[in-house]
Amino acid sequence: MLLSITIEHESPRPISTQLYVTLRDLMLSGGIAAGIRLPSSRTLARDLRVSRTTVIEAFDRLIAEGLVESRVGSGTFVSDVLSVERPQRPPGVVKARPTHKPSLSKAMDWAVDRFSDRPRLPYSPHAFVTALPAFDAFPMAQWARLVAKHWRGSREDVMGYGAPFGHARLREAIAAHLRANRGIACEIGQIFIVGGAQQAFNLIGTVLLNPGDKVWFENPGAIGARNALLACGAELVPVPVDGEGLRVEEGLRRSRAFRLVFVTPSHHQPLGHIMSLERRFALLRSAEQAGAWIVEDDYDGEFFFGRRPLPTLKSVDRTGLVIYVGTFSKSLFPALRLGFMLVPPSLVDTFEKVSAAFGQGVPSSLQAVVAEFMEEGYFVTHIRRMRRIYEERHAVLSEAAKRELGGLLDVARTDSGLHTIGHLSGHLSEIAAARAAASRGIVVSPIARFSIEPTEVNGLVLGFGGVKPPEIRSGVAVLSEVLQGLAKLKRVVGTRG
Repeated sequence: MLLSITIEHESPRPISTQLYVTLRDLMLSGGIAAGIRLPSSRTLARDLRVSRTTVIEAFDRLIAEGLVESRVGSGTFVSDVLSVERPQRPPGVVKARPTHKPSLSKAMDWAVDRFSDRPRLPYSPHAFVTALPAFDAFPMAQWARLVAKHWRGSREDVMGYGAPFGHARLREAIAAHLRANRGIACEIGQIFIVGGAQQAFNLIGTVLLNPGDKVWFENPGAIGARNALLACGAELVPVPVDGEGLRVEEGLRRSRAFRLVFVTPSHHQPLGHIMSLERRFALLRSAEQAGAWIVEDDYDGEFFFGRRPLPTLKSVDRTGLVIYVGTFSKSLFPALRLGFMLVPPSLVDTFEKVSAAFGQGVPSSLQAVVAEFMEEGYFVTHIRRMRRIYEERHAVLSEAAKRELGGLLDVARTDSGLHTIGHLSGHLSEIAAARAAASRGIVVSPIARFSIEPTEVNGLVLGFGGVKPPEIRSGVAVLSEVLQGLAKLKRVVGTRG
């Protein structure tokens, strides 16, 4: 046994911890059999050249865990409990691989096969990563002052669980902002604070959907929401999108009986279209006739920089069927993991009960900081500044694309948001283009990544919000080289064919 014990005196881990871990592993692996008498603390300390106090500390931890027993007058013995046969890893295997597929719930088992198996995209600010705001333009000094102020506040507020529906001041600040800036008439009781939009989609699906319920879903559409609803057992009905948004008539043709609709009307994810007023009214009528709910994801609707945008779907809803989901991931920064739901009056009681029973809550101190950031006017000022910055970065992208990507990628103009798309020349593959760009350190997402079924769009999604102008220009130059290389290869292969 002593030969198996190695003490690293230079390690930052306490020697008593090293000894405890080694002895525990030997016992659990069968290296020291149940019932064996351990050397005395004095003997072990002498042979290992450590203090007896160190050995006693290790023994005390093993006794506390029930792995060894101290018998007065007899010594310390490995517990007989360890003689019970238990699962063992194969010899020499550090991590045993499962020999069979784990048993999952029916809903999750069904959903896992439908999740995208593509690797997660990087989330560092370089060309042309999507969904990232301009970190370099965030008012960190003001934010740090508010954070410091609230961390010096009541320990109960900083360290407690907080209200399950959300911090009252933040709910009121959000309601006031929606009334003033998004044209939505609402009350504080309709606002529920959640840990990001993704949690909102999970919660909505859990509360409102039964496994197998049909959900109209934009195709292409938002990946996170898609996976959340799949995990709830939804049967997604892919509904095509055109320049006016979700094609409602096509949705009715595919399924008149549906339980939920998911849409991004203010800035379609990922194509960037704004849903026309006519389509919005058609969607509201169809949902009312079907007795279905509508989830409006307004993920970056704050950042319009062209003409004044159409009102939110929620603001023209007279059916009481629209659940509005917002997030601070784009308007502030994603590490907050902070979002909110605005639910119709008929669902307030339900979500209050569900939140009280199951809600994990978001740290109260964090919510208090965001609330004061909004109350003091910093939020609105920040949004206005970001609009100008994103308009500038979009202009830089458009100018560089016209100069260097002509005939290869037609970058679409957008009036809002942090990304746009580029339509590839018909002879180039979006999948091949994305892979080739990745090999040069450029991140562009093919439309297929967002699609449930194939679409007619052959293009790439380009984020510009979190990318500085010099990096946009250099990124476009690299992308031009990549696409020219693919086009040349295509011509060579075509000639050989």
